[in-house]
Amino acid sequence: MSSGLQRRRVTSNNNSSSTNAPGSISTPGLSSLSSISPRPDSPEPSNYHSESFASENGHRIAFDPRDLQEGDERSKQPRLTLMEEVLLMGLKDKQGYLSFWNDNISYALRGCIVLELAFRGRISMQRDPTRRRLPLCDRLIEVIDERLTGEVLLDEALKLMKGSEKMSVAAWIDLMSGETWNLMKIGYQLKQVRERLAKGLVDKGILRTEKRNFLLFDMATHPVSDTGAKDEIRRRAINILTTKTVVLNASPLVPDDVSFRYLRTVAMVCAAYAANVLENALSNLSHDGRDRAFGRVDELLGDYSQWPFASKPGGSGGIGINLAQEISDELNANKDKELQIEVVAAALSVFTRLDSIL
Repeated sequence: MSSGLQRRRVTSNNNSSSTNAPGSISTPGLSSLSSISPRPDSPEPSNYHSESFASENGHRIAFDPRDLQEGDERSKQPRLTLMEEVLLMGLKDKQGYLSFWNDNISYALRGCIVLELAFRGRISMQRDPTRRRLPLCDRLIEVIDERLTGEVLLDEALKLMKGSEKMSVAAWIDLMSGETWNLMKIGYQLKQVRERLAKGLVDKGILRTEKRNFLLFDMATHPVSDTGAKDEIRRRAINILTTKTVVLNASPLVPDDVSFRYLRTVAMVCAAYAANVLENALSNLSHDGRDRAFGRVDELLGDYSQWPFASKPGGSGGIGINLAQEISDELNANKDKELQIEVVAAALSVFTRLDSIL
């Protein structure tokens, strides 16, 4: 959705007809502008339509058809991004802050940005047959759709990728995390990611903002306001890691028309595991149940961090016996998006290198 009213396309073909149209308002001085011919070197916008003017109560209202298309596309996206789900899983419900000893979540959140951009069709692997000679996480990615998503962090990362040379998935996650010795690329770091995500969740009504005193200083905290949203994320994680047959019912957070619902949930669980926050979602399980769940997420991370995916029908230990088929059906329904899903596999392969997982 565009911020503010902008005139993106201008055409002179309808000027004369628009000034003489019934019910139109004639303003002195404007009629003379319609006679000005466009510059010869100015290309005529090919996708400007007469439908760009709607009539309401006798008034003509200009709108951009592209805005309607973007709004329709965003309505099919989940309510929360992968970054927000992982952050929410890590937050203490009442205290409203993350564990001070968690060193992995910042890096994992940058990986979630890459995952989310791939799921939304903004980036993909560069279409180059020779890329298969390289390890998955070292293959170059490119921007294939530069439309803004409406999510501040995603749009910031997308602009960086669009204006930069092509780099690999691992390189982008490192740069956005500030993990670089190259001072020329230090500007690629995304700063205050956790705080900005928390403020976004406040805007969405999931968190609220409070101030807590920590000995010598005050710090803004974000306790959970909508516990139903966090409970729904926990249920999805437990469902995919512990049940024999995985069934992801539609919910306000993940509507039924969201693409790759099962693969998204696998990516969310693997990202939470890499971020050291998955245990919070499994706290109600028994000790043996948590061990089995962590064993299952190890399998998922191994299966889906390679391309093509290595998942086989039937899960080990009788868990998720239908999951591979559900994800295969999602891929078959989106065969034109294989290069985007290859980016998902590459990002998950980066997670396998984190110290907590090795």
